[in-house]
Amino acid sequence: MPFYYQIDSSNEAGRRTAERLVTLRDRLAAEVPPRTLNDTLLLATWNIREFDSAAYGTRLDESFYYIAEIISHFDLVAVQEVREDLEALKRLNRILGGFWKYVVTDVTEGTPGNDERLAYLYDSRKVRFSGLAGEVVIPPKEVKNKKGKLIRYEASDQLYRTPFLVGFNSGWAKFMLCTVHIIYGEDKADNPKRVQEIKLVADFLAERADRESAGRNNLILLGDFNIYGRGDKTMAAITNAGFTVPEVLRDIPATNVGKEKRHYDQIAFKVRAQRLKALSAGVFDFYNVVFTNDDQELYVPDMQPAYDVNSKGKKRNAAGKRTYYRTYWRTHQMSDHLLMWVELGIDFGEEYLRAKAQGD
Repeated sequence: MPFYYQIDSSNEAGRRTAERLVTLRDRLAAEVPPRTLNDTLLLATWNIREFDSAAYGTRLDESFYYIAEIISHFDLVAVQEVREDLEALKRLNRILGGFWKYVVTDVTEGTPGNDERLAYLYDSRKVRFSGLAGEVVIPPKEVKNKKGKLIRYEASDQLYRTPFLVGFNSGWAKFMLCTVHIIYGEDKADNPKRVQEIKLVADFLAERADRESAGRNNLILLGDFNIYGRGDKTMAAITNAGFTVPEVLRDIPATNVGKEKRHYDQIAFKVRAQRLKALSAGVFDFYNVVFTNDDQELYVPDMQPAYDVNSKGKKRNAAGKRTYYRTYWRTHQMSDHLLMWVELGIDFGEEYLRAKAQGD
């Protein structure tokens, strides 16, 4: 449980927050395996929408508490859409407690980059930062003549939002995580630019992971890929590079909160045999507990004036108010993505001893 809740129970909002936190904790305990000291690692990925911007009003205190409560049930969380101002991330970290740490990229420049950062939050009692971190830059292409002699280098295409590659240790496990936020582009399943970006990063990382001497052969690729369906070319770009999606992750629900059920978020593996075995997985739908469909009227004062009148000065009808609350306002309080998680086995002690006993 986060250490630094400061809830004022003298008002309705404070009492509601405390009540919902209790319910949220119960729901998480029912759906997510308990954290262990040495046996397992609970890894998650979550695009927290515009964390943080004032696009639809200030993020409420209770929203920060709910986000912290959710994250505290995991050991290591990759977060996408962290904005230029790090105050929201710092505030979240203060609520979680001093043993929670984060590592974050610089801002991605340019309009497609959207002034975003990528980050990892981790419980330092369980997870250790290896000291290796970097933003992925695709190396230049080698142009050779017919005899195979290098003539020149040509610049390679890059991703609009630079992927973030970081090493971590936990128990017996040593692994690299690479989190991405792939460009969305056109609203269609197999946008060519999206396919290209996924292929670029997956191929590059797979080649690196295949180099045993590099020590990067336990690699997990995760984040917001903006994949519509698991049968799309975007998904094939991951698996064709040699990454696998464990069975426990293949049949879990979609991660977007809109009416279109899309599998935007993914966790894929390229690891050595008998390492980081996926034991269970899921998607946590927090809207079953907080900012529910039935809660709309509770937040009318917080949504004003945009709740009643749109940006063009036109009054919203009941359907418009419902859409504003469900699709825009509450997703800027929590997110338009649900959190995806996987439970990994990290105790390889017995396998190590058996191999040594056989002289390996």
